[in-house]
Amino acid sequence: MDSEMTSSRVLADRRTGRRRGGRRLPILVGRGLVILGLLSLIAFTADFALGLWQQQQLNETWHRQQLAAAATAPPARGGEHSTGPAIDPRPVDGVDFGLRVPRIGYEAAVAEGTDANVLAGGPGHYPEMAWPGQRGNVGVAAHNVYWIQFNDLQPGDRIVLQSRWGDYTYQVTAKRIVMPDDRTVLVQTGPPRLTLTTCWPLWAGAFANQRLVIFADQVDPSPSPAQAS
Repeated sequence: MDSEMTSSRVLADRRTGRRRGGRRLPILVGRGLVILGLLSLIAFTADFALGLWQQQQLNETWHRQQLAAAATAPPARGGEHSTGPAIDPRPVDGVDFGLRVPRIGYEAAVAEGTDANVLAGGPGHYPEMAWPGQRGNVGVAAHNVYWIQFNDLQPGDRIVLQSRWGDYTYQVTAKRIVMPDDRTVLVQTGPPRLTLTTCWPLWAGAFANQRLVIFADQVDPSPSPAQAS
């Protein structure tokens, strides 16, 4: 009789243990997911903060270059822009040129390249594409977290590229959503123009699976006949 009661207790304890274990597993999984989410958020925040710091350092470098150039530049004559050999398409101290978007109050130095290391610290220039002042398409890319307001740009808005040989103003003509492998938006031939690319949707961060492309034509200085053809 005692052995039967003992066996019943053991079976009951085992069933209770299984029920408790069954209830405990979803709780543990849920807690694990929460911890994983928090760790991911911390990592993203740390990377973003580091990127902002890198962008600030690059901006300060660019501003110092502008001040030095202004101090040594000869008096301007009628707002003319330098052309030909004065165009020096190479980065200096990590900076290619400046990018300014008056409508949204955006200003940043642009580095050379579009790999992950470059874009982690701000916008980057497509190496195979034109530079400001040259014939063809100037291409600039950035992570969506830096360009979160860029979808607010509309046709007619102005974008300024500030180079060491002069400023070039572009007017937005269109926007388009494309797949990441669509390279037709980066065609190099044609008159002076600007193409900006970033991940879409802008709020999706690393989970964005498309690209927002902004097209703009150079309007100041007006392209020369040779550039426009």
